[in-house]
Amino acid sequence: MSKLPKKYQFLDLSDYGRSPGHWIAFKLQDTNLTAIHVTSMFVITGLIAIGLLINGYLITAAFLIILKSILDAADGELSRLKKNPSYVGRYYDSIADLVLNFCFLLAFWYITDISIIYMLIAFIGIQLQGTLYNYYYVILRNSVAGDTTSRVIENTKPNAFKGESQSRVNLFYNIYNVLYICFDKCMYYMDKNARYCHPFPKWFMTLISLYGLGFQLLLMALMLVFELQRFVIPFFIGYSVLIIVFICIRKLILKP
Repeated sequence: MSKLPKKYQFLDLSDYGRSPGHWIAFKLQDTNLTAIHVTSMFVITGLIAIGLLINGYLITAAFLIILKSILDAADGELSRLKKNPSYVGRYYDSIADLVLNFCFLLAFWYITDISIIYMLIAFIGIQLQGTLYNYYYVILRNSVAGDTTSRVIENTKPNAFKGESQSRVNLFYNIYNVLYICFDKCMYYMDKNARYCHPFPKWFMTLISLYGLGFQLLLMALMLVFELQRFVIPFFIGYSVLIIVFICIRKLILKP
């Protein structure tokens, strides 16, 4: 199930896991498993991938990184199929992604000779890349009556959906806020007028999807397959240059 009305759906290069994720969600639809359980599955899958990466099983680690991306799509699909939106699930998913991103890069640092400083710069770069993608995507979804579980600016605790505890929503929101607030605010101040634009064209969103988490993980997996693990951290540092390019395209071509 798409997060966008059909009219606004675009080729999302980071969303290759949507079809297999939907299949998984469909199979789980009539079970007692929830989206939060599936999120926990991708956390476990990611941690196993990290263990394999550290021990030199690069191909298997690459496979599990892609599987993690598919499960990451499946949790949201399951939530929509069951018509059971959850702010706890939304924040848990984002928190898990950030922690796993850090652990993935920490593993690449561990198996190479690169400086820990470069690893931290790459982590900041990856998070800013993903924040840019999510920022524009959430703006689009909110402007065309798409999925609204995510908000353009996460600056207040949302009211819990029916069936979930407000105290749990508050807890996960606070954790999310601590981890993401600096990235969200940075993106907002770099392009605060983006939310006043007309719905972004499909070509722009496809371009932005190069920064989606799924595509980032695909790049990591491909580098592992070709035994280019020592280039992962330098690559993602350089890849961050496109942040400025994408923002300039939005400001110069897609004006409000």
